[in-house]
Amino acid sequence: MAVLGILKYPHPILKKRSEAVSRIDEEVKKLIQDMRETMYEASGIGLAACQIGVSRRVIVLDVSPMDPQHSFFALINPEIIAEEGEIDHEEGCLSVPDCLEKVKRKEKVCVRGLSPEGMEMEIKGEGILAIALQHEIDHTNGILILDRVSRLKREIYRNKLKKEKRKEEKL
Repeated sequence: MAVLGILKYPHPILKKRSEAVSRIDEEVKKLIQDMRETMYEASGIGLAACQIGVSRRVIVLDVSPMDPQHSFFALINPEIIAEEGEIDHEEGCLSVPDCLEKVKRKEKVCVRGLSPEGMEMEIKGEGILAIALQHEIDHTNGILILDRVSRLKREIYRNKLKKEKRKEEKL
């Protein structure tokens, strides 16, 4: 198992739709373990495989720091099958550092996917679990939180990155 590097915006793989997993083998199980370790090392509550450079539809979540009844789990090929309500919630992202923005999400979701053992699962979530599920599924679809904020806020973040890059180049 290994802690892997997390890709940062604007890396191109973060904007691509990830490929479905057709077979759950040892490689996929190792990927899940590496993602788990990487997420915990980064103090995150969720991680998608594309964030570590693997364009596969795999997510890991552990929202127990905020909602103790929902500890670690992994989902393969997750898809939202039902949703209701709306909520605005401040979100951050391991791939978009120093960006906390209010994002409009569904208040409740039902997600279907496969467990690491290949069993079909349905997870009903509300609150932080629903938000984290939507956030990570967005990653598998090539969508970042920057795509869910106003154009002005997106431009402010991009300009901040350009300014930091110019500073680094001068060093």
